Amino acid sequence: MGLKGHWYRGGTSKCWLFDARDVALHAPTREEIPALLSAAFGAADARQLDGVGGGTSTTSKAAVIWATPGAEADLDYLFAQVGIGDPTVELGSNCGNCATAIALFAVQTGIVPARDGMTKVRMRHVTSGAVLSGSVPTPGGHIPKSGLARVPGSSAAGVPVSLSFHGPWGQNTGALLPTGNTVDELQVNGRTLAATMVDAGAPAVLLAADQAGVDLSSMTGNLTAQLPDLIAARASAGLIMGLRKPEDPPQNAVPKVGVVAPAGDYTAADGTTITAGSHDVRVRMLSMLAPHPAIGLTSAVAVALASSLQSSVVANAAGQSPSTGTGTPRLLRVGTPAGVITAEIITDDTGNVSEVALHRAARHIATADIDVAPAAELSA
Repeated sequence: MGLKGHWYRGGTSKCWLFDARDVALHAPTREEIPALLSAAFGAADARQLDGVGGGTSTTSKAAVIWATPGAEADLDYLFAQVGIGDPTVELGSNCGNCATAIALFAVQTGIVPARDGMTKVRMRHVTSGAVLSGSVPTPGGHIPKSGLARVPGSSAAGVPVSLSFHGPWGQNTGALLPTGNTVDELQVNGRTLAATMVDAGAPAVLLAADQAGVDLSSMTGNLTAQLPDLIAARASAGLIMGLRKPEDPPQNAVPKVGVVAPAGDYTAADGTTITAGSHDVRVRMLSMLAPHPAIGLTSAVAVALASSLQSSVVANAAGQSPSTGTGTPRLLRVGTPAGVITAEIITDDTGNVSEVALHRAARHIATADIDVAPAAELSA
């Protein structure tokens, strides 16, 4: 019997979504899920040739979903970043693009009944406890199968989904600023780099691009020369943020690591010119061990939160003071390799950020029975 999976594009990622009841037929305990997903994706092979993985960080993702009627959220989900050329599966991170797909999946499969107008799906990320919401247009209670919404990084249309990340922040480390500081110094291969480390959306370490030796006037290169320093910065930040112990090996998925520069004309990944007036800050992130082709939504949330903190690396690059509004959204336009995305930053009565919203698109691609070995054989 195959493992039933649902293949979706969410934003600029492709994600395999699995009903927890189907997964339980092959992996009865949560501890067995990583081995099952590794085998299904063919993770041990760098091309993932013998599985359903796409061979890149943005196409080697999965989520296992439990409906939770009557609870705080409509569903729980376990996000998995599946290895590429590595049989390991990391469960510590989250993915907003996949959450976009999960919201559409929940409406299309009836986990959340479609309402007239807009249907909101509340989703709890199991690993961190963070609650996200995705709003799917359902005029007249109609369940959408396709749409015309597009996002930077993909020319394909999909169903529009508005995805919101809700406070409180610090779900992974216990605080928005795990060290208590807006800026810390990281010792990286004999150099000192100023870093803003935040835990919002996902734990992230954000560096000034000029200090890290990264020129963001073009986002077409593969950062080969800078990767060792960026990976070392992630390893150092993981320790400082309390995400791992000294004896633990560094993780490839968290914390996210990226470089930030002020707005300026730059060449996007497709060769087009993005003008300085179109954005507030330029950002380039790593995904696993390679530059992200766009930006992960959890990383976009981290950047948005950091922009609201006085003297942070992002606030300095954006050249703007933190928002002091009371509920009025502030927009942060982020220049990425795929183009410009906009984050809506909403504050509460005290001026603290209570919500970050991003507009995405999702589409169901296929439903399939994936031929994988039984869990007992996978762990043998």
